[in-house]
Amino acid sequence: MTRPNILLLIADDHRHSAIGALGLEPVATPTLDRLMAEGTAFTRAGIMGATSDAVCLPSRGMLLSGRGLFRTPDPLPADAPLLPELLWQEGYGTCGIGKWHNHSESYARCFSTGGKVFLGGMSDQYAVPVYPWSAVRTQDESQLEVNDAFSTTLFADEAINFLQSRSPADDEPFFAWVSFTSPHDPRTPPGDFAGRYQADDVELPENFMAEHPFDLGISDVRDELLAAQPREESEIRQHLADYYGMITHMDHEIGRILGALESQGLADNTIVIYCADHGLSLGQHGLMGKQNVYEHSLRIPLILRGPDIAADQRSDALCYLHDLYPTLLERAGCALPETNEGYSLNALLSGQRTRHRRSLFAAWQPVQGHPGKEPHMRSLRGERFKLIESRVAGEGHMQLFDLQADPLEMNDLSELRGYQHVLERMRNRLRIWQRSAGDPLVSEG
Repeated sequence: MTRPNILLLIADDHRHSAIGALGLEPVATPTLDRLMAEGTAFTRAGIMGATSDAVCLPSRGMLLSGRGLFRTPDPLPADAPLLPELLWQEGYGTCGIGKWHNHSESYARCFSTGGKVFLGGMSDQYAVPVYPWSAVRTQDESQLEVNDAFSTTLFADEAINFLQSRSPADDEPFFAWVSFTSPHDPRTPPGDFAGRYQADDVELPENFMAEHPFDLGISDVRDELLAAQPREESEIRQHLADYYGMITHMDHEIGRILGALESQGLADNTIVIYCADHGLSLGQHGLMGKQNVYEHSLRIPLILRGPDIAADQRSDALCYLHDLYPTLLERAGCALPETNEGYSLNALLSGQRTRHRRSLFAAWQPVQGHPGKEPHMRSLRGERFKLIESRVAGEGHMQLFDLQADPLEMNDLSELRGYQHVLERMRNRLRIWQRSAGDPLVSEG
């Protein structure tokens, strides 16, 4: 059996709702819309949170290692085989392009070739410091270069160059990691995309707030300082206009990549994945960043297209980004390592099953070991209800939301008498999840 190629496209800060075909936000994404029409989209995919203000770092680490949040330290452990590393060992040519926030040592384990690589979290989009892939593997810092091309275009060009070197006649299948810094700030969409959306025409989300109703202990996080506090409506509208411009431009560049895949005759035997490392608030709940456990920050786009993947399907199964780890290894015919904690999505992709996970646990705290235990947030969402527990400066808060009736998490039910049984059940399930996930809040008592 011919093993499939794998093209994984991952964005930074792209929240789940900002795709045109979903009709939730006024953003044009014709390429992603087409990818959804030709594949399967998971509309309730999310991440397990973060043990860092740089949420992308643990999120990508979980995807690469297949392990949960509290078993994914930084740097990534040597005893957890990484997704591209395993594929390389099993005969895949592996190519790493774009953002790699998980250190050069782990990059060297993963990729047999590559393009321009950015070893960092964020940068001026017009001046991204990059290394050639070979310099990252050898940790040769003398080869650092700064390109004046816009980051998304730069990394798309590198992906196209790689695809143009491939042929359907190649004996060796490939795995390509193409990682954008878009739509992360600085949100400076290039050319015509800069004026594509006008701030005066952008509507604020229904859950826009000038301030969060209580202190979450994150007001001094870099992301939260990108806009005035309290939030001003006009400023948030401008942020959204720029955000949409970045996404529409990235969508255009992804279209170029998929065009190269098709022109090389590779599309029929290639699994294409589009995903993101986390979402973003941008005014929702009075927040700007992703250092929280609301849906706008935890949920991500996740689309798969390729051989034996149902077309024009939307799955509302609860799943994690790191469920891609066993999914892709199985598709490539690779044995799953004992360290894997993900659940394969393949039964969903084949139509054999419609449900996946019963619930999703998530956490946020500023560091992995979390000395002092504050501030922190924990959440559990099931098919209908979601519980959030947060604590800062000795003060705790609980929130309970009915996501069926209140998907934007605007109406806290935690103090209503009729929901106390739901609250208690969710708290018990949260504790079970915490123990299973190795949460230090439980293990430390």
